[in-house]
Amino acid sequence: MKMRRPGAVSGGRSGGEGGRGPLRGSGGRGRGGLRRRPGFAVLAALLVAAAGSGCAAETGGHAASDPDPGRAAAARAGQPGGPPVGAAGSVAAQARKARLAQAARAVAAKKWGLASTPLAPPAPPAVKPRLTTREGFETEGGNASLPPVFTTVPTDKKIVFLTMDDGDDKDPELLKMMAELNIPYSAFLTDYVVRDNYAYFKEAQARGAVLGNHTLNHRYMPGLSYEEQKREICDQQDIMQQQFGERPRLFRPPYGNYDGDTLRIAKSCGITAVPLWAAEAFPDRMEWREEDQDLHPGDIILTHFRGKEDWKGSMPDMIRNVMKVVTDKGYAVARLEDYV
Repeated sequence: MKMRRPGAVSGGRSGGEGGRGPLRGSGGRGRGGLRRRPGFAVLAALLVAAAGSGCAAETGGHAASDPDPGRAAAARAGQPGGPPVGAAGSVAAQARKARLAQAARAVAAKKWGLASTPLAPPAPPAVKPRLTTREGFETEGGNASLPPVFTTVPTDKKIVFLTMDDGDDKDPELLKMMAELNIPYSAFLTDYVVRDNYAYFKEAQARGAVLGNHTLNHRYMPGLSYEEQKREICDQQDIMQQQFGERPRLFRPPYGNYDGDTLRIAKSCGITAVPLWAAEAFPDRMEWREEDQDLHPGDIILTHFRGKEDWKGSMPDMIRNVMKVVTDKGYAVARLEDYV
């Protein structure tokens, strides 16, 4: 989709959304046999089974190798000198489950040709951070009652968030790749490019993707009347409720452009936040909003459902590239909706 430059619209900064230009602020995608090794599906199944049995064993009581069975017995009985009943076993089971999940991710990373295994994100916060509109992105004096518009989520953890827009390219390999690597992402859908195959995005949702609103027709919001904007945003909410069983909480305006009407309308039909992006991923490069051309804790990364007709590579190529950048810089990909 061709990128349009914004007009004189308060808060309507333009980035590389649409894949046609740099972000604002940037400096410038065997044969069978008895000795055959098991494939990914077999190894993953074994690891998952081990995780389940390990958790069951460790939550049922201390193992034979418990260095302090008396302490474990005290814990089970709730006696002084031991942790609360089940606490030690639960923590140990969770740690074991995390180790096995990361081992499965390592197997998947080799299968899909990643340069290294993606890092596991920390547990999400018990209380979500307070979100505010980024300075310079306000409308009408920064009305605090409107959904916040931001490019980075407040956190001190080395995590980033991956988001995919539009829905034009529907590569089944992407769905398998993201599920096997266990990389969370949010998909902001535009109806006119997804309506030919809602089933693809239902499968993405079933595999863990969270679906957000990106309007009916990917139009430049500040150039529309109030009623036209309402149709683009609120009718898309209705369609997504009908097709996917949920009304999105998150909305991303096309090209990152909006005005006060956009935010008021979005709020009126159930939108609570407007995440934009700090960086954009392609199969052969990254583009950055910030002048330091780098990742920061809580940054939101944008990419698109596109393929070789638009890019120098496929969707899996894009994932390989963005995950190399993210992992090499010591970051993990977390689930946006756990923080927003």
